[in-house]
Amino acid sequence: METPRIILESTADGSHTLFVPELNEHYHSVNGAWQESLHVFIEAGLKSCEKNELSVFEVGFGTGLNAFLTLIEAEKSGKVIRYTSLELYPLSVELSQSLNYADLIAPHKKQLFDALHKAEWGAEVQITPHFFLRKINADLCEYNFTSKYDVVYFDAFAPEKQPEMWDSELFVKLFDHTNLNGILTTYCAKGVVRRSLQAAGFMVERLQGPPGKREMLRGIKG
Repeated sequence: METPRIILESTADGSHTLFVPELNEHYHSVNGAWQESLHVFIEAGLKSCEKNELSVFEVGFGTGLNAFLTLIEAEKSGKVIRYTSLELYPLSVELSQSLNYADLIAPHKKQLFDALHKAEWGAEVQITPHFFLRKINADLCEYNFTSKYDVVYFDAFAPEKQPEMWDSELFVKLFDHTNLNGILTTYCAKGVVRRSLQAAGFMVERLQGPPGKREMLRGIKG
């Protein structure tokens, strides 16, 4: 599959996002990429898991922003995190190096942001003593899970742009591969997504959304 054309843009909080003209879609919120990722995936997702050793599954490695913020939180909290991320269209290392996340968030950790993008695909790579990364070049629609996870970051493009990524059967698959008391968060609060998560078995909460969005969703496997 051909990698779509990508344009680098700035968002309201000064952090970068990427724009895909073919889909008319951004990788992150134009109201603030950094703030969106922090709010949806770290504050509402990762920090809600009380385990000291946990596994995270991410739908869409993309710019590596979610992984970078998770790495920072692992170092801060002392938790050990094993992070698995699926990405069908990996960015080039050159494009990743033009992103300004490390400069804005943690300049002294820029080499770790670069390490996330340079890490070998398909293998678990230890980035820090607390953070282990496995990047998988695959399509979620065709992916066969081999593990269960404590936290799921569902960060696919919007349902109207990639409806196949929000199919109810995929949420059933994610539910089946989420540990008991595991958490799934997504920026999308559409009713059809909430109902699909509930039908899959998740207990779903509407939470306050990040800047520019009224709501987001969090599902818990009870």
